Amino acid sequence: MGVNPVNVGSIGEYIRQQREQAKISLRQLSSAAGVSNPYLSQIERGLRRPSAEILQQIAKGLRISAEALYVQAGILEDRRPDSGVRAAVLADPELTERQKQVLLEIYESFRRELATNVAGEAEPAGIESGGIAPGGMEPGEPGPNGQASQPDGTAPGAVGLRRDANPVPE
Repeated sequence: MGVNPVNVGSIGEYIRQQREQAKISLRQLSSAAGVSNPYLSQIERGLRRPSAEILQQIAKGLRISAEALYVQAGILEDRRPDSGVRAAVLADPELTERQKQVLLEIYESFRRELATNVAGEAEPAGIESGGIAPGGMEPGEPGPNGQASQPDGTAPGAVGLRRDANPVPE
């Protein structure tokens, strides 16, 4: 994730706009965020550059997402909206923080893969034209027992349904 250049004035202006929209005084926000009144005033006027931790405290005081402030400050890149999956994973009380982190990493990797595939109009990962047959082996490729597969990609001596057979009667 890249970092955009920080426009200190714009983050202060954004915080002031959010505060005014919420009809909260500077004093009330400084108290709710746990920062001094003069420091918050300096941030709003563009004289100070708040840290990510201070931005998080201010976000709590404004009751907005810290991510929104991070994007405004240039700490995070603006991301396209997701389908609510992130919120659902983060809200699940039965998952550990590590499980949530791993699930979100996997989810983001799928989104990146999809974006890459859409941009290049490529087929989904693992499905190349030609190559491996739907059953899993390339024709003639040795299987776990060392024997080569049959021309249709099935293991030697495989009995039962053929790949093209429909197991459900029509």
